[in-house]
Amino acid sequence: MHKPARVLFISTQPFFEWRGSSIRVKFNVLALESMGYEVDLLAPPIGQDAPEIRSRVIRTWSIPGVKSLSIGPSLPKLIFDFFLLLKGIQLAISRRYDVVHGTEEGGSIAWLISRIIRARCVYEKHSDPASYKKKGLRNIIMSVYRQLEAFTARHSDAVIATGPGLADQAKRYAPNTPTYCISDIPSSLVESDSMQVGLIRDSLMQKDDSILVTYVGSFAEYQGIDLLFKTIPLVLDAAPSVRFVVIGGSTTEIESYSKQLGSYAKRVVFAGRIDPDELPNWLSASDIVLAPRRAGINTPLKILDYFKAGTAIVATDTDANRLILDRDCAKLCEYTPTHFADEICGLVVDPVERGRLANNGRERYETTFNFRVFQNQLETVYQSFHV
Repeated sequence: MHKPARVLFISTQPFFEWRGSSIRVKFNVLALESMGYEVDLLAPPIGQDAPEIRSRVIRTWSIPGVKSLSIGPSLPKLIFDFFLLLKGIQLAISRRYDVVHGTEEGGSIAWLISRIIRARCVYEKHSDPASYKKKGLRNIIMSVYRQLEAFTARHSDAVIATGPGLADQAKRYAPNTPTYCISDIPSSLVESDSMQVGLIRDSLMQKDDSILVTYVGSFAEYQGIDLLFKTIPLVLDAAPSVRFVVIGGSTTEIESYSKQLGSYAKRVVFAGRIDPDELPNWLSASDIVLAPRRAGINTPLKILDYFKAGTAIVATDTDANRLILDRDCAKLCEYTPTHFADEICGLVVDPVERGRLANNGRERYETTFNFRVFQNQLETVYQSFHV
């Protein structure tokens, strides 16, 4: 009987946790399982179990007092990366994997391990290092990371990018390495439930003619979070029927922005972090959804959730949003509070346009951004190795 090929999948992000890279890792593992591969997932000792996957989840040693990992570079993350390398080498020597697949800086770890055991290496690029730029030491760290990323791309057997902007960047790094663009898909495979949608909508509306305007995502600077909270008062002043729903953010972040809103906070629901499988119900209950992205060249995951929900989108006209948005499926505007508010208010009073945008977005989900397409594209990469 033919023995299934073995894959060591290295995630540098917590698994499982409500964030884009972690969600993407889960879909990778599910797709590889369905393709018949035997997968070991190696990750930091942070996160919850994901009962959907059958594969072994192997965690590194812990760091006393570290219970979470922030997005972007940090000292704990660097230490966990070192632990991933040591644990990965240990596993590889005993298990003899056919493919070592690493995400983000885990691609470099995957490359080194793959060369030790003479396996194939897949580097999966989830983000643009420039998105995390701030000042001083952090910029120096990201500059070094960019050089490491370029080296990994040049020496891997294949590069997978999560969107066209990242794929173009990878090709500039490594024109001779096969590069595949496999887009992200919505954060849940679950469809919305009409009964739950109704219950959520009833609980959020202050009156029968309320218009629910929802943002979902982290409170990171590149997400355009400051633009969002400068826009909210302008919309609430102009459109009395609007009620904002903000999904995401830590307790500390929510408290900070709630204070910033002052009296306007009474018309904003801070829902916190919601399980990805519950998110479709919240988005389907909304009338308008927002993508105020500021920076980056990776596809915003929230937009794919919006497509699946079939809800009208208002987005900033930035490079990241333009990767998959155009005026057939979203209202696009300049990156200013006034322009963002004007587009939201325009849709508030135009249900026909909301319906058109919603239907066009849902069509894109059904034809392009779904798990079936994702799995087929990943299978193409692995079949090229003949393992």
